[in-house]
Amino acid sequence: MSPRRRLAQLGILIGMMLLIAGLWGYSAIEQAVARRVTMLSQPPVGVEVVDREGRLLRAFPVSDGRWRLAADGHDVDPRFVKMLLTWEDKRFFSHHGIDPQALLRAAWQSLSYGRIVSGGSTLTMQVARMLNQLPTGSFAAKIEQILTALALERRYDKAEILALYLRLAPYGGNVEGIRAASLVLFGKEPRQLTAAEAALLVALPQSPERYRPDRFPKRAKAARDRVLKRMASRGVIDAGQEHRALAEPIPGRRLAMPTLAPHLADRLHRADPTRAHIAVTIDKTLQTRLETYALTKAKSLTSPLSLAIVVADSITGEIIADIGSPDYFDRRRQGFVDLTEAPRSPGSTLKPLIYGLAFERGIAHPESLIDDAPAGFAGYTPQNFDHQFDGVITARRALQLSRNLPAVELLSAVGPSRLVERMRRAGATPKLGDRSLPGLAIGLGGLGMTLEDLVRIYAGIANGGLSIPLHVDADAPRSTPRRILSRQAAWYVTSILSGATSTTKGSPGLIAHKTGTSYGYRDAWTIGYDGRDVVGVWLGRPDGAPVPGLIGQDMAVPVMRDVFSRIGPRRRLPGPPSGILALSGAGLPPPLQRIGRAAERLETGLTPEIVYPPDKSRIALGDDAGGMAPLYLKVRNGRPPFTWYVDGVPVDRDQLLRQSTFQPTEPGFLSISVVDGRGAAARTNVFVK
Repeated sequence: MSPRRRLAQLGILIGMMLLIAGLWGYSAIEQAVARRVTMLSQPPVGVEVVDREGRLLRAFPVSDGRWRLAADGHDVDPRFVKMLLTWEDKRFFSHHGIDPQALLRAAWQSLSYGRIVSGGSTLTMQVARMLNQLPTGSFAAKIEQILTALALERRYDKAEILALYLRLAPYGGNVEGIRAASLVLFGKEPRQLTAAEAALLVALPQSPERYRPDRFPKRAKAARDRVLKRMASRGVIDAGQEHRALAEPIPGRRLAMPTLAPHLADRLHRADPTRAHIAVTIDKTLQTRLETYALTKAKSLTSPLSLAIVVADSITGEIIADIGSPDYFDRRRQGFVDLTEAPRSPGSTLKPLIYGLAFERGIAHPESLIDDAPAGFAGYTPQNFDHQFDGVITARRALQLSRNLPAVELLSAVGPSRLVERMRRAGATPKLGDRSLPGLAIGLGGLGMTLEDLVRIYAGIANGGLSIPLHVDADAPRSTPRRILSRQAAWYVTSILSGATSTTKGSPGLIAHKTGTSYGYRDAWTIGYDGRDVVGVWLGRPDGAPVPGLIGQDMAVPVMRDVFSRIGPRRRLPGPPSGILALSGAGLPPPLQRIGRAAERLETGLTPEIVYPPDKSRIALGDDAGGMAPLYLKVRNGRPPFTWYVDGVPVDRDQLLRQSTFQPTEPGFLSISVVDGRGAAARTNVFVK
């Protein structure tokens, strides 16, 4: 056999061996890639709590303490993606995981310079390295990186691979991913990046610790500027943008991750730790505004006095702001305690529901006369807060003055169990302390209620007596609305709480509200509402200790008004529904004119008696300027309304209150008389000087 033929046969044999080796190698690579495809998994991301518009309220780190948030191409400024691909992998959308041109270029540069100039890694290869936490500069790690990159391209499309990079890119410390980096460096989401900010976030993953702007601002600026200059040379940004971006300062410190509505976020996260995305009904803008206000307000309060605020929409049942404490991290005020969920004594805040039940059941009317005088109820002897008594007054006035005796009398008539049942209809969970039946003391705060529970009840009253279940979890199933008061009874209550002087005049104000102060000055409350929003405010010490001078009217009402001013324009309270009895005094049906002990007083035949000025008294009313001060008139007993006469001339007609005034014009004798609603009269003669 000729040498030429032998050489040909040897060539064929070598070619076959190379072909067999190539086929074997290809098969081995295929198996390696296929095996890695099955092993791929998405990296865990932190739990996010977002508001009603999808804006981030609070984020939680992943289990190892790293900040890593979900992100994809839609979450970042498109200019950042252009910069990233131009800088890292301009053929990203055309290669299949590895870029031969880039690898050859990197190898040639390494041979030419005698050191590694560029790695030749594609964006997919970088994702593979980050997923597997592979070291750099290792031949074995590079092979693993290539195989995993091929697996990634086989398993995911380009948008998904880009999303993986956006989640995993290192930015120094425990910060990973574009969203976490943008939040801690710039305090905003990456869809709002400037050109300079985008360039910095492109540069940092190359050497995240070396370029950390909070530690090495000069290095960070140099790395950012290199990216900007290349972007300008490649036409990604124009010369003007480059000039402005180069002048933009580097952030000098890292910001805290968002922690809005921290108590609420904690509560929902604990309820289901597996939920990665928790959508709530909170309005981030209002929540931010009120958290800032609460923190400022707390500085004016003596520590450890604290406060809590809940704002809800009475029509939809959505909680739109939730402040569990002024400062989550304030240990002196036990800021970590969620005071919107803490059961406390509600003081007088349940009285509107008591009156509403009495109105609904036909026991009373806002203009009914009721007795505010000392009395006992089956062994229970309540006192008024100021230890004073007003005698027979209208139910309207009794609720506006928050008198205790009339409220207990009405509760005795409607029944404590019915009051508790209506609270539960609204979704509240009153804490009764034991399994015994509720007693009359619950009407004055003798049970436990949370701020959120009270807002539930008042939201039902504000919504015409129909309670839309309060909710904050946007994805939770909705409960069925339940009626806690009739429309007429709810409107009567609103009319009273808004300050109306009579049923015939309706609701003059924009806000209806009620205050409460618990026994021993431990809790100060106010709950207010307009035509839509309900605001609940609590002040007190987290440990429940007494605070002398802590009164709802003085402490909580100003906070409520401040909160309303930060919500926006007020919505008018609703007008009266059909079926309202717009009557008063003798115009009411006889059973509603006087109720309870006030009716018993009428039956005893007590006639009016002028208690001031006393008969035959001499009263000095003159002043230094030569004028005369008003003469005060006061009557007890008798049946309102009262008409006062001086020297036979009427000076005050149909007065429901038991006091009035008369302005003398000159010294002399006066004949004063008063006639009550039944026509009974009393008279006194005095001399004024």
